[in-house]
Amino acid sequence: MNWRVTLLFVVLCLGLVGVLYKGFGSNPREVPFMMKGQTAPPFTLKALDTGTRMSMEQLKGRPVVINFWASWCGPCKMEHPVLEWGAREFGGEAQFLGIVFEDTEDNARQFLRQMGASFPQLVDTHSGVAVAYGVAGVPETYFIDAQGTIRGKHVGPIDPQSLASWVKELSTGAGAPTAKQQ
Repeated sequence: MNWRVTLLFVVLCLGLVGVLYKGFGSNPREVPFMMKGQTAPPFTLKALDTGTRMSMEQLKGRPVVINFWASWCGPCKMEHPVLEWGAREFGGEAQFLGIVFEDTEDNARQFLRQMGASFPQLVDTHSGVAVAYGVAGVPETYFIDAQGTIRGKHVGPIDPQSLASWVKELSTGAGAPTAKQQ
């Protein structure tokens, strides 16, 4: 009887080792990106500063960079100067948009007063747009071509080189995603 318990224990241990081995090398927090190559979900949102409505439909024919962010997000604070630079540097090649995620309008306005706001910031009041785009957390930046097709996204704070590479890819159809880009 003792050998059966030992055999069961060995089998269970081997199974556990197999599961652990298979899991090594993968990021357990990585969410599969299913929207690449899909048409960007339509939306109409209110601009944080003016209250005017802006829709995805208005932007067709031009590449779009959409960044989902929040004032309470530490990595968003690190990333914001890069997006400000990108909007100034590449604003002629792509429309930059910020979408406030799970935050109050007052907190978002205060954040932008301190950090700058050189591109439109939209309010996703009930997170419907974030859900439609499959946002898993902030910051996340989506890259949409002039035809309205999602070409990829960047999870976490984006660096200047990655942002420049994505805008170039949207503008010319060339370029290769980096490790954090999907």
